[in-house]
Amino acid sequence: MDWGLRNRLSRIIAPGTGRSVMLAVDHGYFLGPTSRLEVPRKTIMPLAPYADSIMLTRGVLRSSIDPSILNSIVLRVSGGTSIVGEDLSNEGIITSVEDALRLNASGVALSIFVGSKHERQTLLALSELVNEGQKHGMPVLAVTAVGKELGKKDARYMSLACRIAAEIGAHIVKTYYCDGFEKVVESCPVPVVVAGGTKIPEKDALELTYNAIKAGATGVDMGRNIWQSDNPIPMIKAVRKIVHEDATAKEGFELYRKLSKLK
Repeated sequence: MDWGLRNRLSRIIAPGTGRSVMLAVDHGYFLGPTSRLEVPRKTIMPLAPYADSIMLTRGVLRSSIDPSILNSIVLRVSGGTSIVGEDLSNEGIITSVEDALRLNASGVALSIFVGSKHERQTLLALSELVNEGQKHGMPVLAVTAVGKELGKKDARYMSLACRIAAEIGAHIVKTYYCDGFEKVVESCPVPVVVAGGTKIPEKDALELTYNAIKAGATGVDMGRNIWQSDNPIPMIKAVRKIVHEDATAKEGFELYRKLSKLK
């Protein structure tokens, strides 16, 4: 692994703790103006100081993000489908590694759809992205997508999808927490970060964060459970305390309530 690639990875995963709080704001690439992310700049910029990395598209990066931010950028480079289309798994690469370099990204991300009818094309797209990334020292994050048409959100399926992504060459894998998550982490030879998923109560999201870290996850890539919260800054601070300071879920929730001035 060359110096440039290792340096970019160190911007995503904090060297001091070996963990990462990623802020996921790439939802618009297939969902459009998602609730509370309608105006990206208003949502993202107040939260940016508390994230290690921001995951987003090049369009939002260019139009809505202050170039002076200190965060690393993980650029969503797969797409081509929408929520109103026939099949979300029918994705392709929509952004080049060269453009990611122009944008000073620390990594690029795409989804793989293991078990879908487009499994092969998304896995080949991952392979292509890894090959291009290696040429330029660009880390690749593979997102193991889930859905009704795919495998169950259980340890067996997650282990399968994560291991395939790592075998193809992904440097980081983003997946979903499940029972037996220790097995998923143990069988994946690269760092695993956990997706926040759909909005759930803050206490539950903090418990998810704690359980994922306890099971061996490197961090979280959380979006809606932060910026759809009524108190997004206290929420990301609480997530950060769990990820980087080994706080318990209870301690994280107490911090959230204190910062939110809730009784």
